Amino acid sequence: MSVIDQIEKFWTDFLGFLSTLVIPDWPGLIALLPVFIVLGLVGPLVTLGVLAWLGYGLTKPRVKVAYEYGTRTAPTDYLGRPIFPSGEPYCAHDGLVYASGATRCDRDATELSIRCPKCDVVQSAAIQTCRNSGLVLKIEPRAMVIAGDRPPPGGAAAA
Repeated sequence: MSVIDQIEKFWTDFLGFLSTLVIPDWPGLIALLPVFIVLGLVGPLVTLGVLAWLGYGLTKPRVKVAYEYGTRTAPTDYLGRPIFPSGEPYCAHDGLVYASGATRCDRDATELSIRCPKCDVVQSAAIQTCRNSGLVLKIEPRAMVIAGDRPPPGGAAAA
């Protein structure tokens, strides 16, 4: 075999290989059409959905939590009178609200009062059950309070 025959064989093999790349195998490509649809249409849609879900998860507004412990001053109305929350012990003389379970004021040792959330009857904080409605007044202390804008005292927030 001569050098020219080897070059012609190499050239023929190269053109045969190139023809498989240039001239497509149409039945084989038609068989792969569902794969192309999934990769070309469904894949990007799923990717965009996952990216949108992750983007919302990273940028959504978060609730700020502040822990509240012990005694605090009661909020006041427009006349300066303290507004005592129902279901929490308070000292009307000093205007202080105490944690659940407290029965005596820290300043002057007076007995604390509590207002029943169900019937609005004011009673001694030493009583664990409302005498009027039967509601259990001894509650577990709050672990956290959501910090942020609150409605004005004595009214609801503007909608």
